Amino acid sequence: MKKYYLLLLTPFLLSNCTNDTNTTTLKTQTEIAPPICEKKSKELVAHGDVRIDNYYWLNDRSNPKVIEYLNKENEYTEEKLKKTESLQKELYNEIKGRIKEDDQSVPYFYNGYYYISRFEKGSEYIIKSRKKGSLDAKEEILLDCNELAKGHEFFQLGDNEISRDNKIIAYSSDIVSRRLYDIHFKNLETGKLYADEIPKTTGGITWANDNKTIFYTLQDEETLRSYRIMKHVLGTPVSEDVLVYEEKDEEFDCYVYKTKSEKYIVIGASSSLTSEYQILNADTPNEKFELFAPRKEELEYDIYHKDNHFIIKTNLKAPNYKVMIAQENKTQVENWKDFLPYDSEILTEDIDLFDEYIVIGERKKGLTQLKIVKLEDKSLYYIPFNDPTYIAETSTNIDFNTKKLRYNYNSLTTPNSTIEFDMETKKQIVLKQQEVVGGYNPSDYISKRLFATARDGAKIPISLVYKKTTELNGETPLLQYGYGSYGYNIDPSFSTSRLSLLNRGFVFAIAHVRGSQTLGRSWYENGKFLKKKNTFYDFIDCSKFLIKEGYTAPDNLFAEGGSAGGLLMGAIINYNPELYKGVIAAVPFVDVVTTMLDASIPLTTGEYEEWGNPNDKTYYEYMKSYSPYDNVKSQNYPNLLVTTGLHDSQVQYWEPAKWVAKLRELKTDKNLLLLKTNMKTGHSGASGRFEYIKEIALEYAFILSLVNKK
Repeated sequence: MKKYYLLLLTPFLLSNCTNDTNTTTLKTQTEIAPPICEKKSKELVAHGDVRIDNYYWLNDRSNPKVIEYLNKENEYTEEKLKKTESLQKELYNEIKGRIKEDDQSVPYFYNGYYYISRFEKGSEYIIKSRKKGSLDAKEEILLDCNELAKGHEFFQLGDNEISRDNKIIAYSSDIVSRRLYDIHFKNLETGKLYADEIPKTTGGITWANDNKTIFYTLQDEETLRSYRIMKHVLGTPVSEDVLVYEEKDEEFDCYVYKTKSEKYIVIGASSSLTSEYQILNADTPNEKFELFAPRKEELEYDIYHKDNHFIIKTNLKAPNYKVMIAQENKTQVENWKDFLPYDSEILTEDIDLFDEYIVIGERKKGLTQLKIVKLEDKSLYYIPFNDPTYIAETSTNIDFNTKKLRYNYNSLTTPNSTIEFDMETKKQIVLKQQEVVGGYNPSDYISKRLFATARDGAKIPISLVYKKTTELNGETPLLQYGYGSYGYNIDPSFSTSRLSLLNRGFVFAIAHVRGSQTLGRSWYENGKFLKKKNTFYDFIDCSKFLIKEGYTAPDNLFAEGGSAGGLLMGAIINYNPELYKGVIAAVPFVDVVTTMLDASIPLTTGEYEEWGNPNDKTYYEYMKSYSPYDNVKSQNYPNLLVTTGLHDSQVQYWEPAKWVAKLRELKTDKNLLLLKTNMKTGHSGASGRFEYIKEIALEYAFILSLVNKK
């Protein structure tokens, strides 16, 4: 989910993307001219409307001139941030120093073994292990990701699942950073890898109960849409794998998993508005899947199995979702019955099902809550929480036959805690709280929940935190974060790295803008499609509120967002650039119209239910009216740091690259405009727990160097 010295910028066009050496001679020796990108006019026509894209040519990573341009921008960014190198190093060491390097997870017991994930001191990657029967037993290393990552610039472990007989682990890994995972199999008795290797999957792995069959998902190689469910039998050629399901609707993805009861393999297919499931007994993987309930436009449901029935979370006649129940042999919609009454004031988010209890994750007035329901008599109660703003969610609960619930709790001031709660006695113990090396006192910090009034009268929640010793006035630096798409909530969670800002006098605020589901499904619906601008206006109105209330001033207000949150950043600086001193736009989705018109780009067709389909003129015109790239104009902009990854499959690198080139051409100020492209990674940035800190240190150094600079 950062400045230095000012640019004396006059954008003369060169024949290529190189530094303007002619203007450099007019500058002092300490200044470097920004890269000026060659313009190649490209007409883009839709609905009779003509757009001219001078930087469309950057959409070709095989072109050496494109790579040259990105490298020049990286060199320029490095040069402009050179004065912050010592600060970056200081921040890196500071943030790294708070991490317990030899840390491990709370063990959980499953099928005869205790499972543990741990880090060793100095290691970048996780080690997966287990102990048979007792925590005092000898440790068995399942996967050492430090070994698996050797020789690779990037490494990410995907899924890892163990066969029911405990003898084989199937795991997936990505070494390219384009969400393409290869599946491998390891014999846990001999430690040797099987010859079976399944390339370019989504990474998910589902074992049948026969200890030899797995189900997995393939992506379309061009669009990366998950569209095929395959079946593989260990020891057979991958070329003989069986196609068990193909999703042909381009707006749908598909996936496969096993129910917690372990009785069913489930194939799911979903768009952002509609879902459908098929089920198969996990004991008979060669039989055919049966439809649970056919898809119906805008009907969403999720299924959870117990004994001879299914618990269902659905929006059937319930915009904020409710819990229903159906018999195993009567799963059609007309047979669903209400399990609990619907409450329109509560958003039902997720379900964790046990043998005797059901735990329902809810959100009421923006705050998360955990409801415990006894299945026998439907008696219920809530686990109490006291912080003004926090996050509580269920954790690893693999064991079906237990009365012990594990959940995670943290807030802007409370480190993450893993808590074991006895659902019968209501007693709980903290199994582990995140350790902040070097010491941390929560009472030194203040968290608040505020409400800003949007221009249309809506009340927008803001979660914020700062150190008690920080004076709140126009000189106070404040970093405001936002996202606001897909119904995804940016919850007020604890961050050890953020302490480096708070301890330097920053206020950190999260604007829970429309487009999320913070205040229920309607909060999401009013921030998408033809109401998308509410997301941008909400963020701006939160900024104005924080300024008005004396938390900061425009000279000290910073904003940050990534991916769809990068779209948010691009929009707010087109609308109200004067409000912000600096902005960080990470892997930003800024070329909305062009991307959404190109069905060959990963994710595009599946996004129509979020943004609309621009092949419809109404949506085209609305998208064009807010798309950051299409609305760059000759005006002053804040200091801006833009980050991307060359191998990003979710927001292609050329979107931020084109955006920066156009901003550099048209902006009228001398503020910093920096583009940092990680030439080795994709959407998620660097892999490895310490390598990633360098990116955080760079961002923090950027904004810290701008504080109180006039």
